[in-house]
Amino acid sequence: MKKAFLIGASALFLAGCVSAPPTEPQLTKLTAEKVGLAIESSPAIAPAWWKAFGDPELNRLVDEALKGNPSLAAAMARLREAQSQLATTSAATLPQINGDARSIRERLSKNYVIPPPYAGSWQWVGTAAANLSWSLDLFGKEAAQVDRAKATAEAAALDAEAARLALAGAVTNAYVQLAQAYALIDAAKDTVRQREEVHQLVSQRFKAGLDNPATAKQSSAQLALAREELLRDEAQRDAAVHMLAALTGKGIDGYAIARPRLNETALSLPQTLSADLLARRADIAASKARVTAALAGRQAAHQAFYPDINLLGTAGFSALGMTTLFTSSSLQYGGGAAIHLPIFDAGVLRANYAGATARLDEAVADYNQSLLTAVRQTADAITGLRSVDAQATEQVQALADATESYNLTVSRYKNGLASELSLLSVEDTLIQARRQSALLQAEKASVRVALVIALGGGFDATQSNKSESHE
Repeated sequence: MKKAFLIGASALFLAGCVSAPPTEPQLTKLTAEKVGLAIESSPAIAPAWWKAFGDPELNRLVDEALKGNPSLAAAMARLREAQSQLATTSAATLPQINGDARSIRERLSKNYVIPPPYAGSWQWVGTAAANLSWSLDLFGKEAAQVDRAKATAEAAALDAEAARLALAGAVTNAYVQLAQAYALIDAAKDTVRQREEVHQLVSQRFKAGLDNPATAKQSSAQLALAREELLRDEAQRDAAVHMLAALTGKGIDGYAIARPRLNETALSLPQTLSADLLARRADIAASKARVTAALAGRQAAHQAFYPDINLLGTAGFSALGMTTLFTSSSLQYGGGAAIHLPIFDAGVLRANYAGATARLDEAVADYNQSLLTAVRQTADAITGLRSVDAQATEQVQALADATESYNLTVSRYKNGLASELSLLSVEDTLIQARRQSALLQAEKASVRVALVIALGGGFDATQSNKSESHE
């Protein structure tokens, strides 16, 4: 009989609740197969991948940036905030005990439950009690809220990993730009010296009546342009130094940076688009965690349509007059249950549920976009790496040919067998070849950094999850 009553009462409670709307998500997550990623895995990348370039100065700068960069510090602060929110949400599922005590002097009513001689007199009324409250979470709403907080904290941790990779990549790229600036300065100095020599030859021939004034002026103008370009390259070098100082969290005190000595091609990287890209990109893993959080949030919004049942208990002392407050005769205690039943809320719960479903669609869309972006970035980086390496091979021959052509033309010009026009033409070709060689030398490092970042650096979500499970 008692069991039947409880079942009937439960059915009545549930029937009285607001019903959840039939709102379903509209989007689904993309998979590795849908975006054409190969099933086989690719070799792992070392966590400190920048050390492969073999430059101690770069290693120092990256280490300093990872310790002192404000943007990374902000990402770590967001992680701590998410972790504290998880602790708060988890604590709400446990029994809560609060203590209250008070002492009030008041005039007691003559027409209330207190009999003479206390009725109508002034008395000290004292109470001291401990109160217990514990949500049973029969329908899993609070458990879903904890799952959402866990996934949100995981996403924040993954965001911090992505920020670390982005910062290491930014420092390395700025360092490569510094190396490029130095190489261009070297090329510009060679150009200035070369054009000084040509200008001297042209001036000598002009004074000897073998060349016209226009040729001498053109040679002088090109020398001035070469010096201007040298100044511009030196300004780019200084800008790269300033950028590196800012990335390491320093000001003027961070401008003392040695000239780069990079081994541009030492970093060996996989050149395939494989399915483990999903596990090696912290930003993709973070987007996936946000999908999990949105799923849990939607579950919590759905369970809000069901009753909340809390166990309540209290124990303490209550007395008229403080002298007898903490005596056995003043002891009082009790317990029971509180039930919250959503019956009519003007559509609040339905709106919350629809909003949670929309947030799930948003999280799925963000995940899909992050996956497509990762595939594009990796494909671009692989193409760029192959192209730059092929260009560099061609450029070696181009520079050698331009140098030989220039030397031959200068010799012919000295002997009156070549015109000043042909000399200036081959000079321009050599200058362009030098600068292009300097640019490609730095580009070989840049495309490798781009591929490292596209592949997720040394991050591995599977290993990260294993380490977390052991903590």
